[in-house]
Amino acid sequence: MPRTFTYSALVLRIRPTGESNREAFFLTAEAGILAATLYGGPKSRLRSHVSPFHRGTLWLYHDPVRDSRKVTDFDVRSWRPGIREDFRRSMTAFALAETVLASHGGGGNWTEALALTDRALDALEGADEGTCGRIGLHFLWNWAEILGIRPLLDRCASCACEAGSDEVLYYSPGDGGLHCASCGGLTAGPGLRPLGGGARRWLKAVEALDPALLSRYTLDRESARQVKTLGRAILEGALERPLRGWDAP
Repeated sequence: MPRTFTYSALVLRIRPTGESNREAFFLTAEAGILAATLYGGPKSRLRSHVSPFHRGTLWLYHDPVRDSRKVTDFDVRSWRPGIREDFRRSMTAFALAETVLASHGGGGNWTEALALTDRALDALEGADEGTCGRIGLHFLWNWAEILGIRPLLDRCASCACEAGSDEVLYYSPGDGGLHCASCGGLTAGPGLRPLGGGARRWLKAVEALDPALLSRYTLDRESARQVKTLGRAILEGALERPLRGWDAP
């Protein structure tokens, strides 16, 4: 029975364990989220390669008796140094990685999850502050689709009426749908999240877009706030836990 396995992997998080070792968390196309011990001191080549947001080919040794994993090699294909050069890029990348970890790598859609996260991190490497925010919003919305919990944008979930281009719809945590204002007094219900026409038009325009092009699709401050609030409400409701890293304005 083989004990060494190869994965297409993205490093999501590193944390210290023991005196000089570290625990690494990866998103892989073949097995979803994997955790493995990374041995070696600060000057270790392997330790410098296994760093957050690096993407490449990962080799792991699995001990079936202890059910433990050890990183034996990592061939980096994407280093993304630009993310570490800017605070806003780093914080957005951290929020993306924590969302992936909190939702267990997107269920079973690991290849699609890795591709989406990879594109977002590539776009972040050279993004300005405003574009960083839009990349994060784009990721939240498409991550909800990977999890199968993204609501329809153009129809009321209660009466199925088509929403007008400027109409405000209201997200209900109870059923995970967007509702028009006239359905069941929803505007007075607890935990409702409004989503205006500008926010809905932006989401529809960019949902299938490569995040590298998001600098061309601006969004006003209030619509951006609504999209972020909605994305967090959808994911946090499904995961039943708060998402780390998304509190920055």
